[in-house]
Amino acid sequence: MAVLSLLSVGHAYLPEEWLFQGLDFELVQGEHVAIQGTSGCGKSTLLNIMAGLEVPTSGEVCWSGQPTSAWTAEQRRSCRQSEMGFVFQAFHLLPHLSALQNVMVPCLLGGHSGQACARVAQALLCDLGLQKRLDAKPASLSGGEQQRVALARALVHHPKVVFADEPTGNLDTTTAASTLGLLIDLCEARQTSLVVVTHSDEAARSMGRSLRLTQKGLV
Repeated sequence: MAVLSLLSVGHAYLPEEWLFQGLDFELVQGEHVAIQGTSGCGKSTLLNIMAGLEVPTSGEVCWSGQPTSAWTAEQRRSCRQSEMGFVFQAFHLLPHLSALQNVMVPCLLGGHSGQACARVAQALLCDLGLQKRLDAKPASLSGGEQQRVALARALVHHPKVVFADEPTGNLDTTTAASTLGLLIDLCEARQTSLVVVTHSDEAARSMGRSLRLTQKGLV
């Protein structure tokens, strides 16, 4: 069974002014997919629809085979907290928290103990080469270090799917390639599905499947 399915999904901001229509998509557990397209075609909107942050104008989104259209706001929030991880172009780290504390946040929101969260977060940061930066605040971290903290935060609670919106857009070419490689490796090790929106052809080629978003759907 697909972990995520889109059935004839369409989205319009104004009547009959569609970003896309009739979009069908399936994501199986452990699969890595890149989504590309021209600026303004709705890639980020599509990612938000997949993650339940926006509701499509038409069609249905299914999570683990269950239609989400009837879900309450609490059900959507609970699913995002427990089964989804997010990485964005902007790092969105909390400036008053250390690297370790930032990574612990999803675990703590999931109701796990502080000690358990700290152990898992520290192990992830060490895997990402940040063992000497656990207590550093975001302002003292480089862009690459901040994004690695963001990667750890997205994976710390063992989500089924990580959604990444231009995750290396603020990084130089070399750092971008190594950071994306780390994200892919971490997802592969955990059998976590990965959906990446990207303008980068190189990033798209590193994924298992690459699709392009058009008004008529994903091709």
